[in-house]
Amino acid sequence: MAAGWEWDDMLFSGTAAYYRRGRLPYAPGLVDVLAEVLKLDGQGRLVDVGCGPGILALSLAHLFSEVIGVDPDREMIAEARREATERGVAEKAQWVQARAEDLPAGLGTFTVATFGQSFHWMDRDLVAATIKDMLQPGGALVHISDLKSETRSVDGLPYPAEPQAAIEELVRHYLGPVRRAGRGVLPHGTPGNEAAVLARAGFSGPQRHVVPGGQAMERTSDDIIAGVFSMSFSAPHLFGPRRDDFEADLCRLLREVSPSGRFSERRPSTEVFVWRKGAAELC
Repeated sequence: MAAGWEWDDMLFSGTAAYYRRGRLPYAPGLVDVLAEVLKLDGQGRLVDVGCGPGILALSLAHLFSEVIGVDPDREMIAEARREATERGVAEKAQWVQARAEDLPAGLGTFTVATFGQSFHWMDRDLVAATIKDMLQPGGALVHISDLKSETRSVDGLPYPAEPQAAIEELVRHYLGPVRRAGRGVLPHGTPGNEAAVLARAGFSGPQRHVVPGGQAMERTSDDIIAGVFSMSFSAPHLFGPRRDDFEADLCRLLREVSPSGRFSERRPSTEVFVWRKGAAELC
């Protein structure tokens, strides 16, 4: 958790309806890589911490006998529950509205705990220690995120790239130069160096895997608008009575870049770190 910032329940307020459409998907092949690395066979229990609308948990549901998604946002939990029903896996999926700091919450023990681009929002030392206690001997904590270091060019693709810099500037015009986060601000962004936190908690590892992205995608203006409203720093509630004005300006910006309303994108690669419960605890 960033120094000087405290979590509040407005962090992702109003973003759930936009999340699945707006966020870029993980690299294809992620599920296969996790199945192989973790030797998943349809048994065991998964807890996905900071599950959002269940994107990661539901993609892995067939590899476990039970999956539990934990997220503090009521709307995210509702979206996850609805999607689980649509996919026909509601009987093996449980959705718990709670902060990671509230765990273990009587949920029992697990073979795998996943964090899909969520760990940086938490009291990381507390959560890492708690999750370690919740894992069975030999269990794994898996940290998953987009690969931040790669450059994804749309050269040779049929439509323009999303004008990310211009969108960020428009958000700053409406919300100010300091990154917003719930009711507070994050002038220095969210913390990094997860490795130090997890090593300090007593995990061994990590094993690092990169699932290659780069696959061409087509995105519409509505997809990009959904992506903007899915972010904590540009969540719909932050714009207050100016939300409609912001969306109109964003539509105008996108139309100027691509009159067809279509944009080219490449899927990001996905970076996976697998941490194990320490060898001394396997006895």
